Amino acid sequence: MNVEEIHNYCMHKTEVTEGMPFGDTVVVYKILGKVFLLLSLDDTPLQFNAKCDPARAIELREQYDCVQPGYHMNKKHWNTIIVDGSASDKLLMEWIDHSYDMVVRGLPKKDRMKLQDPGQ
Repeated sequence: MNVEEIHNYCMHKTEVTEGMPFGDTVVVYKILGKVFLLLSLDDTPLQFNAKCDPARAIELREQYDCVQPGYHMNKKHWNTIIVDGSASDKLLMEWIDHSYDMVVRGLPKKDRMKLQDPGQ
């Protein structure tokens, strides 16, 4: 995946917004105001931070060299994913989905209901 593909994948999720609160080199993706992914624009290879269940985070770090403890983040709950071709696009999308889902689960019930029925 490249920057544009990651951006498009994130933006097609329900209620996602983007911003650049840390300057013009990091795009922050949020679901109803809560961060689920940070995408660095100036790193080679490309990398992003994604939220992860703590037990799963450890497993992924042990299984994949491209998964590291979250850079500048709570390392228990965040991974830095290095997009170096060693993980398939399908896996990258699964990790993005997991991050989104983790944040959604932490939202108040009324916000989770809004996501299920956007007409509310």
